[in-house]
Amino acid sequence: MRVIHVVGTADTKGEELAYLRDLITAGGQQAVIVDLGTRAPTIEVDVSAHDVASCHPEGEGVVLGGDDRGTAVAAMGTAFSLWCRRNADNISGVISVGGGGGTSMACSGMRELPYGIPKFMVSTLASADTAPYVGTSDIVMVPSITDVAGLNRLSRVILSNAAHALLGVVTAPRPAAAEDKTAIGLTMFGVTTTCVNAITDRLRDRFDCLVFHATGIGGRSMERLLEQGFTSGIVDITTTEIADLLFGGVLAADHDRLDVIARTGAPWVGSVGALDMVNFWAPDTIPAHYRDRKFYEHNPNITLMRTTAQENARMGRWIGEKLNACHGPVRLLIPENGISALDIEGGAFWDPEVDAALFDALRETIEDDNRLVFLPYHINDPAFAAAVADTFEELMEPRCH
Repeated sequence: MRVIHVVGTADTKGEELAYLRDLITAGGQQAVIVDLGTRAPTIEVDVSAHDVASCHPEGEGVVLGGDDRGTAVAAMGTAFSLWCRRNADNISGVISVGGGGGTSMACSGMRELPYGIPKFMVSTLASADTAPYVGTSDIVMVPSITDVAGLNRLSRVILSNAAHALLGVVTAPRPAAAEDKTAIGLTMFGVTTTCVNAITDRLRDRFDCLVFHATGIGGRSMERLLEQGFTSGIVDITTTEIADLLFGGVLAADHDRLDVIARTGAPWVGSVGALDMVNFWAPDTIPAHYRDRKFYEHNPNITLMRTTAQENARMGRWIGEKLNACHGPVRLLIPENGISALDIEGGAFWDPEVDAALFDALRETIEDDNRLVFLPYHINDPAFAAAVADTFEELMEPRCH
């Protein structure tokens, strides 16, 4: 039977963990305490630190046998990740409370759980940069306000709110899924919205379209869902995360972008949407060596930098080599008249010669000519969206029967 798991270091946060468990059981749900501490717990637990540590690939001694706290925290995080993978079928929800080390360990495990399993992390770090803890998961970060150092009149309220929020999610009826449609992933940016909206309009009758904002995390989330079998194909129109990866932008992909297409053999139709730009935050955050480049202020907090011919050539080679490693049905469609809303005649980033460097590098690198299709349209032209949709349906057809 699935139960709620209350996770944390029972040697230092025992009082808080017991309080969360009691709130959950008072709410009518069964709860178990999972200990991630490295010393003797101050409360009774249901899953001991030894049980979790034994999941570490090198054995529990790597986790519990040393004196260095940083090493122990990292090792326990690894062990808890594996523990969560093995026990995901028994978990209806997770809630944890902790400081820096506790947040790191608990979130390491939560990130391994499937999307949709409720995950609440009450943390002293929840108002800072949470990306390292949340990653591509659906963890809800709750600021603890006070330090996690015993119960008080404020911490009781914060913990109670988090516990009852978790109870509400766990006990609420789940929305009905579109089980009659195959789920697919699509990437979109503001400058490719017209294109992607037109594609989804054409595909939504047959497919459950999951659109991801191409912000680095968006692309990683989309590819993780494909790896998990949650989706069956990708329409990757907006590959701008690759520009940020290669040239230091703030919305970067990981170096394994597109590798999942090679591993799964899933149908993939892509394009070069928004490769004309690298994303930075406000102007004063732009690295000094880029200060003489062409910029466009998207809003006061986001500044776009036009890519050069040399950078476009590098991206073309990078993408081409990735696609050469794919053995499934793959097509890259190129809009010859502009690759974003800014890269259009009269637009801030219009530069056909720079785009040509990208296109030429793709021609030179991609080994199978049939995978590369050039079309005399702008990326946001309805005819380009129609061609993308038709190509994707063609590649998906053998899998839909």
